[in-house]
Amino acid sequence: MNSHKLPAQQPLIGVGLRHPHLKEALDTPSQLDFVEVHSENYFAQGGPLHAQLEHIAHHYPLSLHSTAMGVGSATPMHDDYLNKLSRLIELTNPILVSDHAAFSWGSINGAPVHSGDLLPLVYNQENLQIMVRNLDRIQQQLGRAVHIENLSAYLALPGSTMKELEFLLCLHERTQCGLLVDLNNILVNAFNAKDESPLETGIRWIKSIPHNVIKEIHLAGFSSPILGNMAVDDHACAVSETCWSLYAATIAHHGAIPTLIEWDNSLPEWQVLVNQAMQARTIAYEVLNHG
Repeated sequence: MNSHKLPAQQPLIGVGLRHPHLKEALDTPSQLDFVEVHSENYFAQGGPLHAQLEHIAHHYPLSLHSTAMGVGSATPMHDDYLNKLSRLIELTNPILVSDHAAFSWGSINGAPVHSGDLLPLVYNQENLQIMVRNLDRIQQQLGRAVHIENLSAYLALPGSTMKELEFLLCLHERTQCGLLVDLNNILVNAFNAKDESPLETGIRWIKSIPHNVIKEIHLAGFSSPILGNMAVDDHACAVSETCWSLYAATIAHHGAIPTLIEWDNSLPEWQVLVNQAMQARTIAYEVLNHG
């Protein structure tokens, strides 16, 4: 009998693929399991962008991460947006589809208007019902679950009657959406709320989520301005040591979950980004096999 311990299941590890890295990502073999692209960048039908996306999909499984659904918007998203996203999913058959717990859509003189940003929600029953209604519509048209990401925040909005995590778990229970848990956002929020230990806050947050609800993890870095003490979620630096520690605790508690490295500003060399992904793989392996 073979007495060797079988390796535990390993999470898929990927990176956010941004345009400056495109050529090297396609030309240089890597150990990445998938890449993430922003859905809206590829809404145009046909042309060079679709050819580019097909080239990417030939090399890597895709995750489609949207930033403009505005699932929490009282003004429903425009049909044109949802139709374009649906066509893109049919074209690419992504392994993951996601957006944020935010609102983006409004109206002026009856015409739909998009804010161009992820605007935070007041966590109450009214906004929960709006998100449930919108997400039901989205998931029914797409024919698949959409994973919803927690936001970074810089102030506490008045009027909330629920905690952020309570709100997200109620959303999951009523729509069966998955959660995309951005560990960096949890730490940014804890830092800006002046929590004594953002890491301990993050661990409590993670352990309060039932198993099999988290469908993806995002890892990123944040900057603290020289003047002032607010953490800025700019995705402009390497994953922090605190975030790596929270990642290890998350994997230890919830098991293997697809994990993505985000780095959107002050982009490093491609290999630096790949090395961050390999660090995530190493941590997950050590936790799952030796923890």
